Amino acid sequence: MTGVDEAYSLGELRDQLWEALGECDETRAVAVVRQALDAAEPEQAHTTGRSAADRKRDAGERVLLELIAPTQERVGLAWAANDITVSQEHAATAISERCIAAVADATVPTPSGTYAGRVTVACAAGEWHALPARLLSEVLRLRGWRVDYLGAQVPTRHLVDHVRRTRAQAVLLSSSIPPLLPGAHNAITSCKGAGVRVLAGGAAFGPQGRYARLMQAEWAEDATDAAAVLGRDLPRPREHTARSTEADLPHLGDQEYTMLRRSSLQLVKQTFIDVEDNFPATHRYSEYQRERTIEDIDFIVSYLATALYVDDVDLFTTFITWTADILAARDVPPRCLIPALDSLLKQLKDFPRVVGILTAARNLAL
Repeated sequence: MTGVDEAYSLGELRDQLWEALGECDETRAVAVVRQALDAAEPEQAHTTGRSAADRKRDAGERVLLELIAPTQERVGLAWAANDITVSQEHAATAISERCIAAVADATVPTPSGTYAGRVTVACAAGEWHALPARLLSEVLRLRGWRVDYLGAQVPTRHLVDHVRRTRAQAVLLSSSIPPLLPGAHNAITSCKGAGVRVLAGGAAFGPQGRYARLMQAEWAEDATDAAAVLGRDLPRPREHTARSTEADLPHLGDQEYTMLRRSSLQLVKQTFIDVEDNFPATHRYSEYQRERTIEDIDFIVSYLATALYVDDVDLFTTFITWTADILAARDVPPRCLIPALDSLLKQLKDFPRVVGILTAARNLAL
């Protein structure tokens, strides 16, 4: 953080927080965050016209966005590279949530009655990665909004009930996993049907929010962008009957997505049989490895269905490339994906859009 003592440099504090997360040391991690808050606030002291509470809120936002967020992103990258285990990733995430709470505890809330407005922040149904939404909630709170944070995995019906009861001005919907997009789309159309603005954010909504816009939601790239989008003086949507998915996504009229979802269990079962027949190494797999292979095939089918839903080949090919990198990091040959793709091509040869998506992925996997 520019202008502070070298001992409090942002890079060093990030390294200290990373070490604390790696050691599952919550006490140390929270101490680093408090140290960062103390370091950031004096930097703002020269700012004229800013109260002590305002300076503290500014420091809190910087710590959230420039210390906690990038360190947690490093956790995800370390898991993908197989440098840390799933349990270590879970522990680090839990500690990061505690660090966000420490920032909230240390910053001064907006006095009652002077809020910029009231919004609801929630994760889409099925989404358990709640930390981005939690961080967003705190940034908005620091920006003067009254925030109802509903957390992970919020069923659409309950989300709509909440925003109607509280008269929320907007819903900010978070999702990181593309297979949850159909459910997120339902949430978006249902909330808009209730007359509430919807901002969507998270990796699930694609590069530059392409799928958010496809589903008629506003897009927020990050927490700072979300605050800026909320600040725009847009008319409040009027309550209306929610549109059907086919109205927003006319390509679903070919029924390929619906038929694929209905047959997904059989597709996974047959694909695993074909992989066993065409990839001899599977015969030496332990029961655990067999279960993980079936799980991987299920993910492939889920991402294929989602690519159909949004009519985007890139969604599936990007997933296959990512999966190949994950497998390679775990010493599993990525070529094991080829029998699975070939099996799906054979089973779904009568589905033109599916064939196009699978062929593009098959060419990448060669």
